[in-house]
Amino acid sequence: MPTYKPYHPEQAELLPSHVKDVLGENHLCFLVHEVVEKLDIRPFEAAYGDAGGESPYHPRMMLKVWLYAFALKVKSTRKLEQRIKEDLGFRFLAGGCAPDFKTVSEFLRLQRAAIVEVFTQVLQLLRGAGLARVGEVAIDSTRIKGNASRDRVVQRAALQRQVEQWMDEVEDDPDRQPGREVSAEQRQRVREQLRQLEEMGEEKLSLTDPEARFLRTRPGYELGYTGEIAVSEDHFIVAQRVTQNKTDNASLLPMVEEVERQCRERPRRVLADSGFYSNANVEQLEQRGIDGYVPDSNLASELRGQRRAEEIDRQPVVDAGLHRMRQKLRTAAGRRQYQRRKQLVEPMIGSLKEHGGMRQFQRRGRSNVAVEWALAAVALNLKRWYRVRQG
Repeated sequence: MPTYKPYHPEQAELLPSHVKDVLGENHLCFLVHEVVEKLDIRPFEAAYGDAGGESPYHPRMMLKVWLYAFALKVKSTRKLEQRIKEDLGFRFLAGGCAPDFKTVSEFLRLQRAAIVEVFTQVLQLLRGAGLARVGEVAIDSTRIKGNASRDRVVQRAALQRQVEQWMDEVEDDPDRQPGREVSAEQRQRVREQLRQLEEMGEEKLSLTDPEARFLRTRPGYELGYTGEIAVSEDHFIVAQRVTQNKTDNASLLPMVEEVERQCRERPRRVLADSGFYSNANVEQLEQRGIDGYVPDSNLASELRGQRRAEEIDRQPVVDAGLHRMRQKLRTAAGRRQYQRRKQLVEPMIGSLKEHGGMRQFQRRGRSNVAVEWALAAVALNLKRWYRVRQG
């Protein structure tokens, strides 16, 4: 009979004297711990204030477990509660605390602004380490499904017909019985929904997440949001935001400005696909001294091996900036430079969606999904930093 190694599952103490004995000194959870310990947490403390009641969990602990959760594609609060109890890396970061799912969820709600600002703080640490260089940045966006039902939607035309019907009923029967009256609450709700639709310029409004928009995706139209990122020449996310934009034309300059704000440095070169092109955008890049590589849609078709852009144009090219952009991108050097966009930003979008679980938001409302997007971006930067450290 073989001799087995000792095995005593009933023993009370199963943990090692230190988690590094099991996970190793270079585990990702230790980088998360190290980085969060360097952050300024005064914005988190300000959100708690001096109110009495039960003492909250330490914001550093809560931030550590959430960042580590997003790094491991754990986005559900109930799953996070379970992992804090069972996973050694989470247990180390929690430091013996065991917040329940309601508590970790409330942390995200209460600390939305502070969490989004963590992206900036971590980015400054990266830049202090000589990383996240913005001589060249690539910008892209992706549509992300919201936590909203397609079946729970009201349409502007239906609401207007309802209002007209109520008005007709009043005119036809001014002496109708009180029991037939439409309640003030219902009238107010319909008026508010019509107001929202008018402000949005939309024909449909989601009842589960009124801030979500119907966005065009490859499978079809989905209720959701647009996540935007800018990626540095060494593959770090240097700007991020969530919008309700259906197209990207209006996003190029705001994202360039966001890179400059986050990094305190203006990028010298900007790469983006044709969705971000406009004559005004090209003109603004030139005025700011930024070398842009942003093809118009017809040139993009040409670069993919289709007909020459001028054969697709319905009118002669008269804009000087468009002419210069086409000339630049038709050179061998220009094509090589533009191809860098795919190498920089598209893998990061793919990582956010596939490895970060960002194919669908868990929460509702633009401010809440912005927290998810920021956490996912910070977590991806930390994982990238971890790989750089490993060599």
